[in-house]
Amino acid sequence: MVSKVENISQEKLDGIKRIIGEAFVTNELFHNWGSVSERKDDVMEYMSYYVDYVYQSGELYANEDMTGFIGLEDSVKKPIMPQIKMILKMYTKMEYSRIKSLLKFAKQIGNSNKQYAKKRHIDALMVCVDKDCQGKGVATELIEFAKSMADADGLPLLFDTDMKEYAEMYQHFGCELYNSVTADNGVTRYSLCYKKKGEVILK
Repeated sequence: MVSKVENISQEKLDGIKRIIGEAFVTNELFHNWGSVSERKDDVMEYMSYYVDYVYQSGELYANEDMTGFIGLEDSVKKPIMPQIKMILKMYTKMEYSRIKSLLKFAKQIGNSNKQYAKKRHIDALMVCVDKDCQGKGVATELIEFAKSMADADGLPLLFDTDMKEYAEMYQHFGCELYNSVTADNGVTRYSLCYKKKGEVILK
């Protein structure tokens, strides 16, 4: 069973940050930050701030044994303060060159999901499975939960990824690859959408 993560200790939250950070170290989103070993500490730090944002926004969900996590955000209910806190931490605690390269990449791929961006939708902010628990159906449980949430609200569910294998995984779960954009660093952003068949999408 997947449920919202809330009212946990800082120690527990730090453990979640470690799992998610380690899962994202190899993600192509951080391609410009150097090799995996060179960027590991900075990716772990960035993802720590990002997890804080998702958790404080009430958008972090996990499976029962806390080995898989997914962030789910209604596009019309984005909380402002947690986002501001994340941005302030990034600019005051991280190297500006790291932030600059990430923003450059984000700008180049920023319109990849423009087909749905102006309509109400649910964003899958991240999908992460503990590296020791991969291949055991955890990702399936998380994605099916997200799809059921989207179905209940009558909204499209969007996934963005910079990893081809993840794009293929989302397609396996019934998502449509509707756009892809390649930045000048060679990294491709894949945009996918899940919609319940035969259902009219609310706007």
